[in-house]
Amino acid sequence: MRANEDQLRNWMIGGLRGDAGDHAALLAALVPMLQAFYRRRVRNAAEDVEDLVQETLIAVHTRRATYDPDRPFGVWLFAIARYKMIDHFRRHRQSCPIEDVEDILMTECFEASSLARLDVDRLLDTLPPKQAGAIRSTHLDGLSVSEAASTAGIGESDVKVSVHRGMKALAARVRGER
Repeated sequence: MRANEDQLRNWMIGGLRGDAGDHAALLAALVPMLQAFYRRRVRNAAEDVEDLVQETLIAVHTRRATYDPDRPFGVWLFAIARYKMIDHFRRHRQSCPIEDVEDILMTECFEASSLARLDVDRLLDTLPPKQAGAIRSTHLDGLSVSEAASTAGIGESDVKVSVHRGMKALAARVRGER
């Protein structure tokens, strides 16, 4: 189960108030989110992804007092994640990848991203479950086609076809077509 912005924020606030269970739940929920975030951006370096996740979790823990409970949690989290990624690229003397639209939404205007995520979830809910699941796995959770196929218990070509058909249907819906 994916935690939403409200749940993450509530766990963060609970952790700030001293609830160790909320703090632990927050950190546990952040692991798959951060793995997906970094996996889409740091190619061919699984160990780097795990290092970045751990560095980000440590930063969330050590800098938790800087979080403003009146602000969205995601803005704060993904700003930290983005800076950790930039530091990683600088340490390894790599150029930073050009930010795509998702990065801009996630790091600079998360309130719009939260609304966009709700819209995406609503749109995906209009698709057949297999298509929605394939899109969620590959495009939102950052799984490879092989990983998504294994998780769903279907073939890789089935995942590819489901993603293609689902994306085509979503594009038509967004354009106002049926």
